[in-house]
Amino acid sequence: MNRMPSPLSAGKRKGLESVADSRGIIAALAIDQRSALRSLFSKAMAVEPSAVSPGHLSQFKEAVSSALTPHASAILLDPEFGLPAAAKRAATAGLLLAYEQTGYDKNVPGRLPRLLDGWSVKRLIEVGANAVKLLLYYSSRSSAAINGAKYSFVEKVGAECAAADVPFFLELVSYAENMDEKGIEFARIKNEVVAAGMKEFSKPQYQVDVLKIGMPVNLSFVEGSPSSAGETLYTREQAKQHFLHAAACSSIPFIYLSEGVSNSAFQFGLHLASEAGAGFSGVLCGRATWKDGVEIFVKQGPRALQDWLGREGVSNIENVNKCLAAAIPWFDACKLAAPGRDL
Repeated sequence: MNRMPSPLSAGKRKGLESVADSRGIIAALAIDQRSALRSLFSKAMAVEPSAVSPGHLSQFKEAVSSALTPHASAILLDPEFGLPAAAKRAATAGLLLAYEQTGYDKNVPGRLPRLLDGWSVKRLIEVGANAVKLLLYYSSRSSAAINGAKYSFVEKVGAECAAADVPFFLELVSYAENMDEKGIEFARIKNEVVAAGMKEFSKPQYQVDVLKIGMPVNLSFVEGSPSSAGETLYTREQAKQHFLHAAACSSIPFIYLSEGVSNSAFQFGLHLASEAGAGFSGVLCGRATWKDGVEIFVKQGPRALQDWLGREGVSNIENVNKCLAAAIPWFDACKLAAPGRDL
């Protein structure tokens, strides 16, 4: 593994300890979705996304937080609709808050990032954040001008987090212009784009503490996948090599996001990463845990959702937790001393 020693301030260390479990593994739940969650509600309610009320989103997030954070080391929420849910989390669960606006302006080329109006890192900390998360759409194949703008943007957020002494989690959503991210054309190059993003943003000038990344292969095109697209691009061994190559490109801890896949598909991917020895430090798992609960909530109401979360939701998150046995503590990924030992 290409892990380099990295100094870590007291505040950043405290924040990372707050969002990790006793082993130093980040076994976190993500429900900072806004436009994606609105789309799930829109489909279940058979209405336009704009007709989905903020109250629906907040109430759903509260239910998920209350039911599932006893089984998570932390929860990732947004300050727009998620602060009531933050208050409902288990006492043992840390809090990450998203800093970016949801989605991107489709009238501007390059899927450029935008920060939430009226918020700063300092304000996110004041409402309880142990760590700050920024989502960035990234393609190593984009123009130098587009990527240059993204590099400087991330540098500024990294500097703001460093000044506030809070951990900076960077979520990379890989894509390529004029390609369907779920299609086979992008699947052929996804490993290249993911690895390039990990290499770039683990550079010290960005001051990123943890990378949150998608898996370097589209699991639908891997041999034996429970979410098979009907065509195989990679054998299990080939897929594992891509996991290993991408991991070697990072010099800081990284964790996997579920990218909206099913719970069984996410488990399949985590098993591949574990078998490969990819050295990941955990997960920030979202829709693979709770997305089927949206329709339950819409069609049957809050009590039915609570029952579903207590059964299926808990089962989903525990299934993911069982796949983290091979994960390595964030402080090992940093080559730092474990909590309680001298630095």
